[in-house]
Amino acid sequence: MLVRTAVCAALAVALSAGAVLAQSKAIAERKEVMKGVGAAAKQGAAIARGTDPYDNAKAVQVFAVYASAAEKMPGLFPDDSKTGGETTASPKIWEDMDGFKAAMAKWGASAKAAQASVKDIDSFKTAFGEIGKQCGACHEVYRIKK
Repeated sequence: MLVRTAVCAALAVALSAGAVLAQSKAIAERKEVMKGVGAAAKQGAAIARGTDPYDNAKAVQVFAVYASAAEKMPGLFPDDSKTGGETTASPKIWEDMDGFKAAMAKWGASAKAAQASVKDIDSFKTAFGEIGKQCGACHEVYRIKK
C-alpha cells in the first residue's frame, strides 16, 4: 500500500511538472517569436528613419519575419498558458480567439503583400507604417501593459 501511494504521488508530481513545463514552453516560444518581431521592427525603424541605408533585401526580411510570426502565434496560446512565465498575453486572447486569429491572419497577409511590393524607401515606409499600426492595434487589445 505504501509503495502504491508513493507511486501515485510521484506520478502526480510528474504530471503537474509536465503541465508547468508545457505551459512555460508555449510562453517561452511566443516570447522568442516576439523578440524576433521586435528585432525586425527595430531594423525597419532604422531603415524608415534613414539611420540605416535602404537595402531591399533587409526591407523584405523585416516583413518575412512578421509573416512567419503571424503564422506561428495562433498556435502558441494553449489554454494552459494563460498565466506564468511573466506572460503579457491578455486574457482577451482566450476570450476572443477567433478575433485574435483574424488579427494574426490580417497581419500575416499584409506582411506577405509588403514582401512582394516593397521596391524602394517610399514603398517601404508606407508598408512599414501600415503594418506598424496593425501591431499597435493588436497589442492594444491582446497584450497587458506593464
